[in-house]
Amino acid sequence: MIKIPKEIYEAIINHAQSKAPIEACGYLAGVDGEVKRFYEMTNTDNSEEHFSFDPKEQFEAFKDANREKLRLIACYHSHPATPARPSQEDIKLAYDPNISYIIVSLAGEIPDLKSFKIKNGEVTKEEVVIV
Repeated sequence: MIKIPKEIYEAIINHAQSKAPIEACGYLAGVDGEVKRFYEMTNTDNSEEHFSFDPKEQFEAFKDANREKLRLIACYHSHPATPARPSQEDIKLAYDPNISYIIVSLAGEIPDLKSFKIKNGEVTKEEVVIV
């Protein structure tokens, strides 16, 4: 289970909507499955179908989380026109089995946020609690 404060949930949705039709991406930091901080990242691919983080921003997020005694517990990105489920590329690029992979779909009228654990190519849906 991953717990996301309402204001961070809304920030993720706003980020996804503001970047559409390009995929938005970022990190969430926290402790024990509870999100405490949101890091909006630049999609250097500037693509509607995939994303890459800016390495400098990635390192800054990691350093900031460490300074705050947090760890990066989730990676999020949006699917502007497809459902909130990992694509084959998402599964292939999910290198860290210890973090959550959050996908926000903008394909419907209402944004749909889902979280997954991905380990060795196997996808497991994870409960999301908005607090």
